[in-house]
Amino acid sequence: MRTVLSISLPENMSEELEMVAKSTGRNKSDIVKESLGLFLWEMKLKAVQKQLGPKAKKLGMISEDDVFKKVS
Repeated sequence: MRTVLSISLPENMSEELEMVAKSTGRNKSDIVKESLGLFLWEMKLKAVQKQLGPKAKKLGMISEDDVFKKVS
């Protein structure tokens, strides 16, 4: 099922979106969907980092490299 969403953009953002769509051969809707997907993923990641960050620090995992080394 799909939902139609109508948004209002500032003129400069709308113009930039139009230029990107034309230069990449993609439609504006697909660009906005991809951008929103990335935003939502980032918000979920930040929530997990906020929840697990203190626990990771207690285990000596400070950087993303530390985490990568532990899980790989």
